[in-house]
Amino acid sequence: MSNFWDILYLIASAFFFVAYLIVLFHVVVDLFRDADLPGGIKVLWLVGLIFLPVLTALLYILARGRGMAERQQVAMQQAKSDTDAYIRKVAGKSPADQIADAKALLDAGTINPEEFARLKAKALA
Repeated sequence: MSNFWDILYLIASAFFFVAYLIVLFHVVVDLFRDADLPGGIKVLWLVGLIFLPVLTALLYILARGRGMAERQQVAMQQAKSDTDAYIRKVAGKSPADQIADAKALLDAGTINPEEFARLKAKALA
C-alpha cells in the first residue's frame, strides 16, 4: 500500500510544480510586458523571484494581478488584430473589390457582359 501513496504523492507534487512553473512564467512575462514599470523595480521583482520564488510570485499576483490581467487582455487583442490584418493582406481583395474591378473592366470595354457575369459569380462564390 505504500507504493500507492508514493505514486499519489509524486503525481500531486508534479502537478503543483508544473502549476508553479506556469505561474512563474506568467509573472516574468508580465514583468517584461509592463512598459510603465521602471527597470529598477523590475530587477527587484526578478531578484525576489530568484531568492524567494514562491513568496514573491504570490505577492506579485496579489499586488499586480488586476494589471496583469489587463495587460494580458491587451496583448491578446493586439495579437488578434495583427492576425486579422495578416489574413486580410494574404487573402486578397474582398468580393466587393473584385466586382468593382470587373465593372471597371466592363466599362472600359476590356471584357464583355458575359465575362463580367462570370467574374461576378466567381467573386460571390
